[in-house]
Amino acid sequence: MTVISIQHRKAISVPVQTAATVLAIAAAVVVPQFFHWLGIVSGAGTAPGVAFSPMHLPIIVVGFLAGPYAGAISGLLGPAASHFLSGMPSGVQLPLMMIELFGYGLAAGLLRSVRLPLVVNTLLVMLAGRVLRTAACTIAFYGLGFKNIAPLGIWRSIPACLPGIVLQLVLIPLIVFWVEQRKNKAA
Repeated sequence: MTVISIQHRKAISVPVQTAATVLAIAAAVVVPQFFHWLGIVSGAGTAPGVAFSPMHLPIIVVGFLAGPYAGAISGLLGPAASHFLSGMPSGVQLPLMMIELFGYGLAAGLLRSVRLPLVVNTLLVMLAGRVLRTAACTIAFYGLGFKNIAPLGIWRSIPACLPGIVLQLVLIPLIVFWVEQRKNKAA
């Protein structure tokens, strides 16, 4: 039987959180470019970027490693930086992605001290971001009259994003575990 408990972690200094946030924002720009380049080279177009959701990786990882502030800020600013530097995500998708990734980063940061398997925490983070995006889409659709935004679109896109979901469930726990182990050895 799995017991959920909160583990007390050493506070992370503001300079370390700031550095982690800047690194995550940079990765949120660079990592998707690799997947888009892969699509161009392979002839798949934007399919790898859609399928693997590469911007999610650095945001969730920084939340788990550096906490809720770093995760939330990088979740808000990563998509904005990518949009202004590369045009992706599009202007229509930008606010929704900022809200979704804010949710991922914040949830990962809040769950970093919850002692559950990292795969379970990653699933919870993925759920939190999607719920937040669904709420934003619902408000935009019904409250603001944006009829080109489907409130349940994020849930319908799951089959297309399945490779990214699997990649995140494998890579995020491995990266977080590896970094935590190296940090413990250095201490």
